[in-house]
Amino acid sequence: MLGYRDRRLIETGLALAALDPRLVVKVPITENGIRAVAALHARGVRTTLTAVYATHQALTAAAAEADYVAPYFGRIGDSGRDAVSVIREMNSILSASGSKTRLLVASLRQAHDLAALAALGCDTFTFSPAVAEQLFADSQTAEAAAVFETTAAGL
Repeated sequence: MLGYRDRRLIETGLALAALDPRLVVKVPITENGIRAVAALHARGVRTTLTAVYATHQALTAAAAEADYVAPYFGRIGDSGRDAVSVIREMNSILSASGSKTRLLVASLRQAHDLAALAALGCDTFTFSPAVAEQLFADSQTAEAAAVFETTAAGL
């Protein structure tokens, strides 16, 4: 039987999904969240289970058939754990399970973390504008671009 919190999550998810069919509803990976994901999926709503910190939660998200599972990379590292290893294990769990659930790595704080995770096969991320700017920041590239522009201006 669904409780009040379950119904509120479902109602909110349905209201959000009604805004645009491309929308994916974020739900915390709690017992209520799992029940809400099941109910939302029964109505054709795509979901992300979020606030994920432990590897077993990736397995839980796959079993719940969430479209995405969103571990908080930066916060996992803040807790003193090796965030890259945690994400590697989650990625392996999802791959081995044959699940359609995708890893959406959130809370990235450095461009080099994005590159390290991409090397592991991760392909879906959330990050701040500051991290996006880091993707273009490299002193050798800046020097080469300046030479290129100077040469081009002389033509």
